[in-house]
Amino acid sequence: MARKGKEVLNALDAAKTQMYHFTAIVIAGMGFFTDAYDLFSISLVTKLLGRIYYHVDGSKKPGTLPPNVAAAVNGVAFCGTLAGQLFFGWLGDKLGRKKVYGITLMVMVLCSLGSGLSFGHSSNGVMATLCFFRFWLGFGIGGDYPLSATIMSEYANKKTRGAFIAAVFAMQGFGILAGGIVSLIVSSAFDHAFDAPTYEVDPVGSTVPQADYVWRIVLMFGAIPALLTYYWRMKMPETARYTALVARNTKQAAADMSKVLQVDLIAEEDPQTNPSSTSNPNSFGLFSKEFARRHGLHLVGTTTTWFLLDIAYYSSNLFQKDIYSAIGWIPAAQTMNAVHEVYTVSRAQTLIALCGTVPGYWFTVALIDHLGRFFIQLMGFIFMTVFMFALAIPYDHWRHRDNRIGFLVMYSLTMFFANFGPNATTFVVPAEIFPARLRSTCHGISAASGKAGAIVGAFGFLYAAQSSDPEKTDAGYPPGIGVRNSLLMLGGVNFLGIVFTLLVPESKGKSLEELSREDEEQIGGGDATEMVNVENSGRTVPV
Repeated sequence: MARKGKEVLNALDAAKTQMYHFTAIVIAGMGFFTDAYDLFSISLVTKLLGRIYYHVDGSKKPGTLPPNVAAAVNGVAFCGTLAGQLFFGWLGDKLGRKKVYGITLMVMVLCSLGSGLSFGHSSNGVMATLCFFRFWLGFGIGGDYPLSATIMSEYANKKTRGAFIAAVFAMQGFGILAGGIVSLIVSSAFDHAFDAPTYEVDPVGSTVPQADYVWRIVLMFGAIPALLTYYWRMKMPETARYTALVARNTKQAAADMSKVLQVDLIAEEDPQTNPSSTSNPNSFGLFSKEFARRHGLHLVGTTTTWFLLDIAYYSSNLFQKDIYSAIGWIPAAQTMNAVHEVYTVSRAQTLIALCGTVPGYWFTVALIDHLGRFFIQLMGFIFMTVFMFALAIPYDHWRHRDNRIGFLVMYSLTMFFANFGPNATTFVVPAEIFPARLRSTCHGISAASGKAGAIVGAFGFLYAAQSSDPEKTDAGYPPGIGVRNSLLMLGGVNFLGIVFTLLVPESKGKSLEELSREDEEQIGGGDATEMVNVENSGRTVPV
């Protein structure tokens, strides 16, 4: 890298932690708050959807979503997310991070509202409309992954970069928690306002007509936090690294830095130099041999570990309610009315989020720049493997009433080490180790691989977790391998995560340009020199 631009980026790496860093965390993090709320809140209301739209007269059990409908409702948002990660990841490198950042948020707002307003003349019509809006909701959510991660990594200083990116992702934990709390409040209010008998007493009367509002309110609430941060996203300047390294406009990069850092930077460019007229001989593309040589194994490492992690993570999160029912922590559906069942499921998932999910994220934030990404990811996969096998092998032991608390403790620890482990680091590392001109694209590819794993978990676990006894399966499902064998499979998936983590490099304490080897490349070429004057400190930085 020539001196031109290098010192501007060094100034970013050396910048002290300032209020704007925390502002950026909140602005980017509220997107992830909304992402998690929208993706996971559907699991709180799927049993209610089954009761409302697929009731069968004379059945001993409440209505449930048919297998194909349940798979679509749970998984279609992940399909949209995968597409959005690839598209917006690519677009973020082509047009710039800022230009497409607001688009993703507005898609999320509109589709959150649309999900709650789903309509149709039949049950399948309502579900089809819901799936349509949830696909495009996922598309907007997908764009938030590469853009938020890349923006935060390019704004951050070298010393605390890992904590800043992890803090953005940690807002996901609050989103999951908020989903449970909102669902608790809404279901509790409706349960008290519209008293209904249990299903076994009155199958039809157990689902009051007003229950149809419950799931709609829960899903629509996700639009509020996203809408509140739209204005501030539009005020964020383009990242200096994109401007300097991709747009090759060091003067503009310095001007943008002055807007967000507590220094006034003035770039005085040599008038004989035209950065846009020069070429970079090392601007290799994503599908080039040079990229494969430098970063091929890194991309394999980030994609495979995220894929394996999300199989286990999303199957566990989306189907917590089925696991709780299997061990008897949630009463049988027929012993509750429809709205009270939503309350019971929400209470269980909120407790897990509060005890295991949220703390795990913030342990990562606190320790990632001390322990390193590699150590935390490897440790997380190891503990997830141990706890998953510890749940699965003596599964019959955990099903006894006296041992249910122990099961929940073990399950909470599994979720804790997922979040104080690979669920955070798989998001952080791809935003650090690839060149600026491909950073958003490579993060999008890695994240899309993760969502492919989520789709496997969401669709596969629906069927796999069914009892092997045909008499005990949910309506419309074929016999599966049972919860115990499903947990064994997830333990095996976590073990593979340990193996592929060995391909992921450590990025702690290094600049983005050192990690991506852009410090070996020319930016702008020529021998011209710029002077960046730091007015409020009296320093002049040559670039």
